[in-house]
Formats: sequence, structure tokens, C-alpha cells
Amino acid sequence: MSAKTPTASLTVLTDLVLPGETNFLENLFGGELLARMDRACSIAARRHSRRIVVTASVNHVAFNKAVPVGSVVTIEAKVSRAFKSSMEIYADVWIEDRQSGERTKVNEGIYTFVAVDETGKPVPIPQITPESDLEKERYEGALRRKQLSLILAGRLNPKEATELKALFI
Repeated sequence: MSAKTPTASLTVLTDLVLPGETNFLENLFGGELLARMDRACSIAARRHSRRIVVTASVNHVAFNKAVPVGSVVTIEAKVSRAFKSSMEIYADVWIEDRQSGERTKVNEGIYTFVAVDETGKPVPIPQITPESDLEKERYEGALRRKQLSLILAGRLNPKEATELKALFI
């Protein structure tokens, strides 16, 4: 199984924020944004693995700026690192200025998906070869994020978290 680049999994979803998807402040519901991000990340994970994929976790979401009704929202998702059967997908959320068309990053999230067979059993996936500086940065950070997640879940002894320990030495 040959490695792939993050760009091979790039998924771009663009949509409009409608009034029925907003809260009392006329901003997009956070849950609606999470669902859109999950769909984009799911497609990116499937493109990378060419298998059935399931959401394993939402590791991080930052709601940095509200998304007002009428906004054009674009979610860009791509695999940042692949492990044995799991993969981390990074999603960046952008909105366009209605007048100028200028894009502003408003949110981001990190999801973990697992590739499975028809019975739900995890299956091996291709590795990732990052190319750009940002891809390399996200690739390197993915192992630290995975180790931290495993420690918090009680599935990894902190003494075995080599990548995290290296930060403090």
C-alpha cells in the first residue's frame, strides 16, 4: 500500500447559512457547523482510505468567530496523518465577505476517523507523506495529539508518550 499526500484527500464543501440553521442571534448553530465539518472530514477520510469510515472522535473544535445568517461557508478538510487504521483529519472553516469576496478563517476542528470493513472491523490504511510546511506541522502534531488522547482515555501510560515527553526535555 503506497503512501498518499494530504492533498489527495482534500475535500471542499461550500454552502449558504439559512435562517432555519441559526440561533436567536442569527448565527449558525454550533451543532450544525459540527455536522457539516463531520461530513467534510468523512469524505476526506474515505478518499484517503477508499474504505468505509466511521467517526471515532472530535478531538478539537475552535469556534473563533460567529457565522452569520446569509454567510457563504467553506469547509476544507484533509487527512493530516494516518496511523494503522485511524486517521486524523483537519478541517478549516472559512466565510466570504459578501461585498469583497475576501475569505476569513472562522473555525477549525480536528476529527479522528477509523477505516473499517463491512463487518465494522478496523482495516489498514495508507500512510501520509506531507508536502507543505503546514501539512508537515499538522503531521508532526498529530502523534502528540493522539498520545494525549490515549493518556486521557487511560489507554496509554504517560511514561510511554515519547512525543509528549520530548516537549518537556
